[in-house]
Amino acid sequence: MAPTSARVVVAGASMAGLRAAEQVRAAGWTGAITLVGDEPHMPYNRPPLSKEVLAGKAPFASLAFRPRASVADVEWRLGTRVVASRLAERTVVLDDGSELSYDGLVAATGMRPRRLRCPGPLAGRHTVRTLADAQGLRAELTRPGARVVVVGAGFIGCEVAATAVGLGVAEVTVVDPLPLPMVGPLGELLGGALLARHEERGVRFALGTGVAGFAGEDHVTGVILDDGTVLPADVVVESVGSLANTEWLDGNGLDLSDGVLTDEQLRVGGRPEVVAVGDVARFPNARYDGVPRRVEHWCIPTDTAKHAAKVLTGATPAPFAPLPTFWSDQHDFRLQSFGAPALGRDDVRVLEGDPAGDVLVGYHRDDRLVGVVALGGPAIASAAARHRADLLKQPALTA
Repeated sequence: MAPTSARVVVAGASMAGLRAAEQVRAAGWTGAITLVGDEPHMPYNRPPLSKEVLAGKAPFASLAFRPRASVADVEWRLGTRVVASRLAERTVVLDDGSELSYDGLVAATGMRPRRLRCPGPLAGRHTVRTLADAQGLRAELTRPGARVVVVGAGFIGCEVAATAVGLGVAEVTVVDPLPLPMVGPLGELLGGALLARHEERGVRFALGTGVAGFAGEDHVTGVILDDGTVLPADVVVESVGSLANTEWLDGNGLDLSDGVLTDEQLRVGGRPEVVAVGDVARFPNARYDGVPRRVEHWCIPTDTAKHAAKVLTGATPAPFAPLPTFWSDQHDFRLQSFGAPALGRDDVRVLEGDPAGDVLVGYHRDDRLVGVVALGGPAIASAAARHRADLLKQPALTA
């Protein structure tokens, strides 16, 4: 319950913001809820942007989330941003100069793409984070004879490269300073397996090198590597990580060094009326070692929203302990993961199959299974899902 004049402000109107509003209602909040978001669209599903939307297989209408009936009375302020906050006064400031007071605040402002700071033209350089990003990139990928360079061999980079090949783009090259694609989250065994699969399907790689600049006058014509090599390119996709949208929280004495630091209950700065959810939240996971980390997986907005809403409405649940889950569709295969593989990269074991074909890999820390990743078709992905119960039963790791 809440006084009739009480209000929860949700800063950020993507999936995390929507789920937060829904869960606050589900937790019993009867006061007003205001969502503020910089995009003009209602919340929509982002993972298809680098795949189905880029491939022209999914219209925007298929991406939009359908809000629950419980949030039909929510006030939406779209096309505007929260630019500042005074947490001691329980006030946020919007980019139109207006101010909103609140009784509860949800930080759900998410991430934005990191950009390369290299000399050269800007035209022809793209990121993939919003619907407009994907639409603009698709228009260039579908031009006859396009030569594409993807900078960054992480999730988005590999997905975009696979989609570009599927569109018939003749030249697709992925550049990354690391020796293998996705080696950071997955380790060398699956990184090598991914490299082989992409190369078999026509993707080229320039690994172990960075980007020094971009050739061209008004539009990119090439990517200049650290060793002076120039890769011809009409289209460049920058997939070099993300930056947390936390500037609006500056000046409040918070740790914003990598997202918004929270405690084990997702509270910010020790304030029971301020919580963080989604990609922007850096939280300790009681399932593992208690070290605060951000988790950019599709399940995290919903998981954090459920927990944070209980805290915001006065409950004291057990410390937050989600089981991270992700998947990535590339070419004709899928990566499916449960748990935290990055915590067990020093002890990787093949559980089923073979890296040359469909394979299921287990990641261990202190001889405990902390994550599984499947690479291949539906059968091996289902095998990964069968380990979910095993991961849930594992005792907590120590720091």
